[in-house]
Amino acid sequence: LGNGGSTLHALRCLEEQYGDQWTSFTVLLIHSGGYSQRLPNASALGKIFTALPLGEPVLQMLELKLAMYLDFPRHMRPGVLVTCSDDIELYSTGAAEAITFDKPGFTALAHPSELAVGTTHGVFVLDPSSLSGKGGLEYGLCHRFLHKPDVETMQRRGAVCVRGDCPQLSCPGGRGDSGTAPQCVYTDSVFYMDRGTAQRLLHFYKQMGTLCCEIDAYGDFLQALGPGATPDYTKNTSNVSKEGSGLAAVRQQLYSLLQGTALHVIVLNNSQFYHIGTTQEYLFHFTAESKLRFELDLQPVAFSIVPGTAKALDQLSIIQSVLKPGCVIGPGSVIEYSRIGPAVSVGKGSIVSGSYINFSVDIPSDCFLSSVSVRITGGVEYATMVFGVGDDLKKSVKSLSEIHSLRFFGASLPECLDLWSVEASDQLFSGEDTHLGLWTARIFPVCSTLSESVRMSLNMLNSVLHKSAFKLSGFQLLSVEEMLTYKDVEDMLKFRKQIYDEICLERQKEKSDY
Repeated sequence: LGNGGSTLHALRCLEEQYGDQWTSFTVLLIHSGGYSQRLPNASALGKIFTALPLGEPVLQMLELKLAMYLDFPRHMRPGVLVTCSDDIELYSTGAAEAITFDKPGFTALAHPSELAVGTTHGVFVLDPSSLSGKGGLEYGLCHRFLHKPDVETMQRRGAVCVRGDCPQLSCPGGRGDSGTAPQCVYTDSVFYMDRGTAQRLLHFYKQMGTLCCEIDAYGDFLQALGPGATPDYTKNTSNVSKEGSGLAAVRQQLYSLLQGTALHVIVLNNSQFYHIGTTQEYLFHFTAESKLRFELDLQPVAFSIVPGTAKALDQLSIIQSVLKPGCVIGPGSVIEYSRIGPAVSVGKGSIVSGSYINFSVDIPSDCFLSSVSVRITGGVEYATMVFGVGDDLKKSVKSLSEIHSLRFFGASLPECLDLWSVEASDQLFSGEDTHLGLWTARIFPVCSTLSESVRMSLNMLNSVLHKSAFKLSGFQLLSVEEMLTYKDVEDMLKFRKQIYDEICLERQKEKSDY
């Protein structure tokens, strides 16, 4: 459905549960996270439950969102506040300034950002006559909204501001080499729609019956708004992950429905927008000297049992995990919800999630390792996905003759399949025939225990790194897509709870010893 389709579906659920009463509510609607192909340790349970290296016990993204938006409801008319699960908005306003959502139509927060950031987000073309250019918080109007535009489009449409003629007090970046003032654009994050607008969208959804394509709550709702909106975007599918049938027609109908609706903006000049939706962003914000790490006081060790030697290291992130004395974790790595044995070394810049490693192994640098509990027929079994942190799980090709362009930890997929004695056939991929990629490749062995599944997947990786054979024949093999179909969330939570209980016990013991 896309996050737009799921927004409409959620509105319908509210109406089914509360009748007309829902239109008097102030609603916080968070997209819990889709496939999460760029941060697959969040795929099984949803990005909104991503653990942060903060708090005892650790906070998840959900708690952070609730804390950030705590003041909104008291300055908000009935309506719906829509937000993603992988972004963090930090801002400061004057003591007497409050963010107020009380206008008809849509109201969006706008943050000063570098032009490069604008190419992967929504960008507002602001109406300069509605802004004074003073203060940390301003209310204005948006002339039109651009969805992931290139730099040339931003400039052509008048979205680019220069310090001096535009109010970006905290516009990132210093002066350019030429001595010119830095340029910036205002990018999107959270948006609000009043109840009248939400009702119109729900009525549209009920009339549609069944949605047969992905709708984007940002691109497809916001691009229809403002006096400068044009319907050109309805035919542009460059940013769509699955086009689906009739996407252009549905967009055209949404455009007709929303055209002429106002898009108000709340310009937060002293604000910073952070995105934690990819492995690179996740590693950077959790382990490097990032501004976010400083502002939220993210910890190198959060609610974990670690040997004394690991405590001295700053450039890593251990979240609700148990590490045995003797293990070595390289700088820039994140370990979450895992048990790491004494004979384990993890290289630099790696991610280990939900795993139990009780055998001797060297996990290479830049390795992504995440275990999932699965229930295929009867009892619980386990599968562990392993990739390079930079591998592209979104990339897909249409035919077997093209799979050589898919890269697994630097090697071409056919090369890997040879080492594993796996035949490249149509049966190798799950899902649709036209989406052959690392996401749908059936290459991960199913095992009866968690540690065994980790061992087998690391054996696969080692065979690729050392160009040595490791036969996968005899195993049932799953793709990441199938792991999510068969996932057993309860068992995954049980494993986390066992770690949690052990840490609590250890904490009590430390207190009594003290």
